[in-house]
Amino acid sequence: MPKTNNRYDLLAVIFLFLLAMIFEYREAFSLLEDEMLSYRQLMRTYYADPEVTEPIEDVLIVFTDEAFYEEYDKYPLRRVDLSTLIIRLAEMNASVIGVDMLLDFNSAYGEDPTLADAFAQAGNVLLVSQAQFEGDEFQHINTAIPRFDELTSNGYSNISSNSAVLQSIVRLRVYPEIAAEGTWPFAVQAVANYLGTEPELDGQTLRFGDLEVALDQFNDLYIDYPLLRSSGDGGTVKLHDVTGIPASEILFAHDAEELEDLSYLVDGRIILIGEVAEVAHDEFETPVGNVFGVEIIANTITTLLKGAPLRAAPFWVEFGILLALMLLFVYTRTLTEPLRRNGLSLGAIILFLVLNGYFYIYSGLVISMSYALIASVLAMIIINARFYLAEMGQKAQIRDMFGQYLSPKVVADLVKDPEKLSLGGEEREMTAFFSDIAGFSSFSEKMTPTELVNALNDYLTAMCQIIVDLEGTVDKFEGDAIIAFWGAPAIQLDHATQACFAAIDMQKAVHQIRDRFVEEGRPAISVRMGLNTGRMVVGNMGSAQRMDYTIMGDSVNLASRLEGANKAYGSDIMISGMTYEACKDEVDVRELDTIRVVGKNEPVTVYQLLERKGQTDPDTAALVARFHEALDCYKARDYQGALAGFEACVAMRPEDGPSGVYAKRCAAYIESPPAADWDGVFVLTDKG
Repeated sequence: MPKTNNRYDLLAVIFLFLLAMIFEYREAFSLLEDEMLSYRQLMRTYYADPEVTEPIEDVLIVFTDEAFYEEYDKYPLRRVDLSTLIIRLAEMNASVIGVDMLLDFNSAYGEDPTLADAFAQAGNVLLVSQAQFEGDEFQHINTAIPRFDELTSNGYSNISSNSAVLQSIVRLRVYPEIAAEGTWPFAVQAVANYLGTEPELDGQTLRFGDLEVALDQFNDLYIDYPLLRSSGDGGTVKLHDVTGIPASEILFAHDAEELEDLSYLVDGRIILIGEVAEVAHDEFETPVGNVFGVEIIANTITTLLKGAPLRAAPFWVEFGILLALMLLFVYTRTLTEPLRRNGLSLGAIILFLVLNGYFYIYSGLVISMSYALIASVLAMIIINARFYLAEMGQKAQIRDMFGQYLSPKVVADLVKDPEKLSLGGEEREMTAFFSDIAGFSSFSEKMTPTELVNALNDYLTAMCQIIVDLEGTVDKFEGDAIIAFWGAPAIQLDHATQACFAAIDMQKAVHQIRDRFVEEGRPAISVRMGLNTGRMVVGNMGSAQRMDYTIMGDSVNLASRLEGANKAYGSDIMISGMTYEACKDEVDVRELDTIRVVGKNEPVTVYQLLERKGQTDPDTAALVARFHEALDCYKARDYQGALAGFEACVAMRPEDGPSGVYAKRCAAYIESPPAADWDGVFVLTDKG
C-alpha cells in the first residue's frame, strides 16, 4: 500500500470536533438533537423509576371533548357556562383555576359581565395570554380583554419547537425580557400561584421560593413527559383520561351533592380547563406522541413541581466527551487494519450512545447526542477515505494503461463493474454522432502521406478533445471519419444537448483549423456532421479475444446517413427531428427538409444545427427567418414565391448551400411540378 502519512485527515478530525463543540453550545442542529431526545424520552418513560415518570396528583384537567359537545349541542363553550364551571370549581376549593382559552375579544351575546363576576368571585383564575414576536424580538403580550385581565393573572402559552422543520414540543423557553416585565409562561405562573410565591429568574435558575429549577444556557426547561398506558387498540391513553374529568360532570351536575362527591378530585389542586376535541385543532407533536395543548401545560407544571428532573449537562461535561472522542479517532489513524480500526471506532460510538441513554433515563442528565455522533461518523468516514484513496493509488497504473485504448469514462465504468467486460450490450436512448471530411480524396491528394498523417492528427486531436470535454465517448476512427456517442456508459439525461453543443464547438474549431492550414500552405478543410437520437444498443461487441465498446442499430445508421445528406443540401451539421425535439430549448436550428434516406422507408424531418440557444449572430438569424418564409411557400407548393424567397437568401449570403439547393429545386418544380399526390418527402438517392 502507498504511504498514508498525509495530515489532512488529522486536521479534518480536529476541525470537526472543534466545530461540534461550537455547534453544540449554540444548538445549531436543534432538529436532530430534539429528535434524538424524543427517542430517549420514550425509553425513559418505560425504564426509569415510575415515581419519577408518572403524573403527579397536583394537576387536574377539566376537559371538553367530542362527547361533551354532543351533549352540549353547541360549539364552542359559552362564557356563561364557563363562568358556572369556574364558580363551581372555586366552591370545590380549587387552588388555581387555569383557563386555556384566549379571551381577547368581547362576547357578542352580552356574556362578559357574568364571566367577570365569576372571575371576581373565584379570585384565583389564571388566563392564557400570547407573547407577540417579530422574528426573535419580543413586542408585547396579548392578554384577555381589560375587564377580565383586571380580575385574573395571566401567562403566555405559545410554546413552539426549537426547530424550523421539526414541530415536536420538547422544551419550554423562559424569556428574560418578558420575565423582566412580570409576565411568565402559563405553566410557570400556575406553579407560582399554586405555591403562593412570585417566580424569579436568576441566571439559568428559576426560583419559586425554596423550589429551584435549573434551565439550560438558553433558559429552556426540558419537559419530562410521563409514561401513558396502552389504550388496548395500538395507541396510548391520553393524559386527560388519566388525570382529568369531563367538564360535563361539573357543568351538568344536578345538585350540590353531586358536586360534593367530585370535590375530592378538585380540592387543593391546580385545575386546567381546556379543549381536547379535534375540532379545536389544539394538538401538537411531542416525544411521546401527539398531545393536546392543555396536556402540554399540565406536563410542564408537573415537571416544574418535581424540580425539573431533566437537566442539561454542564458544558465542561459535553466538552470532555467531545475531546475524548476526538483523541480516540486521532489514535485510529495509526491502525492500518480496517477491522481493528473500524471496530474500535464503532465500539466508541456505541458506548457513547449507550452511556448517553443510560444517564438520560436513570439520572435525567441531558447530554447532547447529535453533535458528537455526526462528528464521529464524519471522522470515521474521513479516516477510512484516506486509507481508501491510498489503496486506489495502486489501481492508477491499470487505469492509465486501459485509458490509452478506451474512453476514460468507459474505463471508470469497467473498474466499477468488471462484469461489463463480458460480451453483450444493453438498449437505451442515446445520441449518435458521425463526422467526415468533405472531399477527403482531393484533400489528401494535395499532401504527402506524412503531411496527411500530421494534418489528420491535428484535426482528430482537436475534435476528440471537444467530445471528451462535453462528456461524449469516442467510439472509433474510420480514416478521417469520427464516430462518437452520448448517453453511455454513464446515463446522461441531456445527451442530445451535449452532443449538439459538441458539434457546434467542433465546427468552430474546424474553421480555426481551416484558417491555420491555409496559412501553413495546407489545403482547406471542410467537415460534415450528422446526429440522431433514438434507441440503440451499446456495449462490448466482438469476440472473446477482441472487443470494442460500441453502438449499433437503425438509429446509429440514420446518424451516418444524415452526415452524408449534408452534401445534398450544402449544410455542415444535420440533426434529426428526434434530436431536435430532445434539445429544442437549448439550440438554434434551421429546418431543412423532410427526407427519406437511402436504406430507410420512414421519412425524417431534418434540421441544420446553428448555435446554442439565442447565440446565433443577427445576420444568420435574419437569413434563417427569410429561409423559413420561403420554405413555408415551398411546402404550400407556391414554387414561384418560394423561388423568390430562396433567391433573396442567396442574395443575402451567396455561399449559403441550402438556399441555393432550394432555388434550383423550385426552378425545376416550376417547369415540372411534382405529382398531385406527392407527400412532400424528398428522397435521397445516394448516401452522400
